Amino acid sequence: MLRFVARALPAALLVALAMPATAAAQQRTPFQAQCEDTLGETISVLSSRQEGYRIDNSRSYYDLTRLKGNVRRGSWVLGLTHTEARVSIKVGGRMLIDQASGYECVAPRIDVNLYYAPIVIYVSREFPPGSCSYQEVLAHELRHLRTYQDFLPRAETIVRTRLAARFAGKPLYAPIGQARSLLQREVDRSWMPYIKREMEKVEVLQAAIDTPQEYARLGKVCAGEVQSLLRQASRSRS
Repeated sequence: MLRFVARALPAALLVALAMPATAAAQQRTPFQAQCEDTLGETISVLSSRQEGYRIDNSRSYYDLTRLKGNVRRGSWVLGLTHTEARVSIKVGGRMLIDQASGYECVAPRIDVNLYYAPIVIYVSREFPPGSCSYQEVLAHELRHLRTYQDFLPRAETIVRTRLAARFAGKPLYAPIGQARSLLQREVDRSWMPYIKREMEKVEVLQAAIDTPQEYARLGKVCAGEVQSLLRQASRSRS
């Protein structure tokens, strides 16, 4: 699940309002020259942080199966890695105004944070910590953990590259009083959905871990200990 904190114009709108960027230096208007020479390069900053994880052995496999949802009939969830991917974006930037032309320019500063809420690894309470079955289930869930951890810097690189291509190097222009609101709207309508799609791609990698073959393997490990513990737990609930 993704949680977003921020706000923002379709990329094309600010581009359409921008003064020509391809003109040679001698063809720049005085205002363009002032913006480009005094505001410097636009800045795009993106950082990610990992909030860590904890292991929870308090829930039964019945609880974990309900928590996961969308489980095949007759299947049980023995362990579960749970988190939320979160994105926050702050928009700002230095600005100059030209009353004669009716335009203003802004050097955008886009601060993006990609991170996970603290990850919880659940191992069902039917498996005693330290037992063979517990270690096998935990090892499976640690694969999910590593997938989340490895994915975040990859997503960061992709998003940073796209942001730099859009915002780095030149100020943006708009009619006076509109530049910051247009920039904010672009983040809301264009960049937030894009980043959300990038962050959701980790679920494809997670699904590749939970194959029928992997579930079958887990059911047979530890000389049948997993199945034995599940049968005992089922009888105790009857």
